[in-house]
Amino acid sequence: MIKLSEKWARRLAAEPETGMGYQVVTVALTDGRRFNQVVVVDGQITQVHGFAQVPFEESQISEVVVTHDKWDFGADH
Repeated sequence: MIKLSEKWARRLAAEPETGMGYQVVTVALTDGRRFNQVVVVDGQITQVHGFAQVPFEESQISEVVVTHDKWDFGADH
């Protein structure tokens, strides 16, 4: 889990929720990798689709875009 800094948390707070209390976003990293189904809850990245743990650090993030892409979160683990 990654607690996002005020920079990202403020941007996400201005965007609509995907569901009750969460957003699904795409995260782009400075090295060009993209993660298309990332769950953010209360300013924290809690899940990345297809990964048991978040495979990046906040310092690597170059962009966060709310997409509302949905999947069965419980089916990943």
